[in-house]
Amino acid sequence: MQAGAVRATIPNQPREAVEVRRARPGPAPSWVVPVVPSVVMVLLGAWGLTRQGSMWRDEAATWQGVHRTVPELWRMLAEVDAVHGLYYLLMHRMFAVAPDNLLTLRLPSVLAMAAAAAGTALLGRRLAGPWAGLTAGLTFTAIPSTQHYAQEGRPYALVVAAVVVASGLLLTALTTRRHAWRPWTAYALTMLVAVLLNEFAALALLAHGTMVFLAARTALIPWLTAVGGVTLGSLPLIVVSLGQRAQVAWIAPMTGARLLSVAGMVLAGCLCAWAVGRRRPDAAPAPVSLPALALPLLAVPQLLLTLASITWQPLYVDRYVLFGNVGLALLLGAGAERLLRAGRIRVPRRNWPLVAMPLLALVALLPVELSMRQWNSRVDDVLAAASEAEARGGRDGAVVYLPAARRDTALTSPDAFRGLRDVTLARNGPDSATLRGIEAAPVLIRTAMLRERRIVVISDLGIQHHRGTAVRDVAKREVLTEHFTLCEETRVRGRHVAVYERGATCADRS
Repeated sequence: MQAGAVRATIPNQPREAVEVRRARPGPAPSWVVPVVPSVVMVLLGAWGLTRQGSMWRDEAATWQGVHRTVPELWRMLAEVDAVHGLYYLLMHRMFAVAPDNLLTLRLPSVLAMAAAAAGTALLGRRLAGPWAGLTAGLTFTAIPSTQHYAQEGRPYALVVAAVVVASGLLLTALTTRRHAWRPWTAYALTMLVAVLLNEFAALALLAHGTMVFLAARTALIPWLTAVGGVTLGSLPLIVVSLGQRAQVAWIAPMTGARLLSVAGMVLAGCLCAWAVGRRRPDAAPAPVSLPALALPLLAVPQLLLTLASITWQPLYVDRYVLFGNVGLALLLGAGAERLLRAGRIRVPRRNWPLVAMPLLALVALLPVELSMRQWNSRVDDVLAAASEAEARGGRDGAVVYLPAARRDTALTSPDAFRGLRDVTLARNGPDSATLRGIEAAPVLIRTAMLRERRIVVISDLGIQHHRGTAVRDVAKREVLTEHFTLCEETRVRGRHVAVYERGATCADRS
């Protein structure tokens, strides 16, 4: 008798031994598919979450916004950052009930990305089977940009989670006959939340529309109705944010490297879609194939934002279309499962390599993952600059920010600047309904600075490297260059802190 066989007596048959081979192991329990990726994502998110106690400038904007009263926040959103309004309000409530620290700032993103990982796995299970779903969820966690934005106090992880939930609701709506309005309503409300968290989530709507048009045209009318509801609900935000377009003026034009990156992701998705083909006969019933959902979710937002950046205005930033990672993970997970099922890769237990591949990817990407958890994975660190300013500033003198946006150093750590007079500020942020306040006219800035003997300057690279043309910044630079002497300077985590004195040489300081 061969190894691994068991004896069994078949009823109504002679009582001789009959060899029966052990059955192959069945699929993993249903709860494993969403739980394992979400747990892995939580562990990856918790790993190095404080990033050496650092906070970069975008997170500083969140910090400033959520520490205002709700009326102050509403007035600010009418002038600036309306696109992040819902996120600021949610985080305002978060900080009202949780400690005032970096963990509170970033934990919602970790949890949202864990929910997105679980949702991606469920989508994969629904469209291509449990092993494809488990692989897709783990692949989603292994993508570096997923881990990057899971550790940021910004809304992008929440947007991804909302898009994943909306995608599942859309699939439900396409299969529901009785009370069909319920999943369509839930879909519209979830997509409205996604768009209110960030307007670029509207590109996911277009990806869903592409899927409906290609695979379920009978649902075009209810989908268009849902889109109409999302549009009406987000119209006030759209109108206000159009008046704040200057906030995206910093985005650089598309480069050749960026174009190649987008093309590479879309091409990889297309190859996986070809490998997956149509839905497996033994997969769970679904209205569309996995490629019909995943490929548009990956490709449509990427290509549309790229086209807009080339023909209209630079707008492409990877975090604006971060939900494309869901489509990529679904395609990679289902593609790997299909290749193994086709017998092109022969292993003793053919299902386990599906789990091993994304885990091996996590190991292979360890240097990248380590670098993402260092302070220098972001542009700067406002907290380190504030500590340096406190050490060098003392309790007497003035402080000047060049450009004015570097005032976020003090707004996130006001205690570090007690005793230093902000001599260029005319109206603070809450009073002026702006994020960082309004500075005085250039002539008043000159007068105020010339009254001071000692000035601490917070800048990006130092005034000798500052090339800004804003008239207020030019005035600051000219006064410092012509009337003050540089006595101390240091470069700290992406920012420059310097001490200037007037009327004495640096050696005369006591």
